[in-house]
Amino acid sequence: MAVAFVAVAALCSCSRAAVPSPPSEAPRSLPVSVGNPPLTGTLTLPARPGRYPAVVLVSGSGPNDQDETVGADKPFLDIADGLAVHGIASIRYDKRTKDHPGSIDLATFTPTEEYVPDAVAAIHLLQHRSDIDPSRIFVLGHSQGGTFAPAIARTDPAVAGVILLAASTESLGSALVRQLTYLATLPGATGQQARATLPEAEQAAQQIDNPRLSITDRSTWPTSPLLGGASAAYFLDLRNYDPVATARAIPQPLLILQGGRDYQVTVADDLSVWEHGLAGRPGVTVHVYPDDDHLFIAGSGPSSPADYQTPGHVDPHVIADIARWINSR
Repeated sequence: MAVAFVAVAALCSCSRAAVPSPPSEAPRSLPVSVGNPPLTGTLTLPARPGRYPAVVLVSGSGPNDQDETVGADKPFLDIADGLAVHGIASIRYDKRTKDHPGSIDLATFTPTEEYVPDAVAAIHLLQHRSDIDPSRIFVLGHSQGGTFAPAIARTDPAVAGVILLAASTESLGSALVRQLTYLATLPGATGQQARATLPEAEQAAQQIDNPRLSITDRSTWPTSPLLGGASAAYFLDLRNYDPVATARAIPQPLLILQGGRDYQVTVADDLSVWEHGLAGRPGVTVHVYPDDDHLFIAGSGPSSPADYQTPGHVDPHVIADIARWINSR
């Protein structure tokens, strides 16, 4: 089966998605610890007892909490509760950069270390629970977590399928400059701040995308920290990892979701790369939600960071499509 492309209309054209109606039976939430040192996490189960498929939720860049809180929004909480209504369990957890930043050596820390070991630990936790079907454990990654979701499935072949939400493919330097160039076109303080920051971002992009940087020759590394305080090791690992080639090589089915109003990961700059690189690969399904932003919350007008300060909820169509795909496996 070739790549399936489906455009899905968002629920509404309001400024932010309306609060969803609460389910008649609330999901069950249990505290869990993931990895070592342990990360604070939550296992969300459907209301009624059973043996469920399950999803490991892997959040994007930065020291995110388990709900992937951005401003007033909590997309992973929405997804976990929504999937439980459809009979699907999930596990989500704080990132190591949030709970144990002191355990990280920024001189050597890489995105592979940031994403893969803790997700694999969450998979193993689920595999040992009697209420989880170990043959139906999926990985769902959002943003940079989606970029590394194929690597997680490559590391643990028991993963039943991979779900990518707004998964980036563009180099980090190029993406940073592109995002700020877009924000610079917006009115008010957002545009003003972006225009002021853009020259610094362009300089940072030149540093982290510098072709002279070598993983084997540390004399090519800058002596001072790069973007976000990370060393060259972080960006070299990111540069040397090809998410599309990794996704093409793994055997698991892929579900790729993208918001049409997303300015951080875009249809033109990222989704098009997934579609081109995965053309002809069996088991790939793509859905686009024209009114959804980077958090898959529906809205209208130009997308802006200010949107995240208004409470919203993940588009129910997104959750329903994820559940339908999982339940069809």
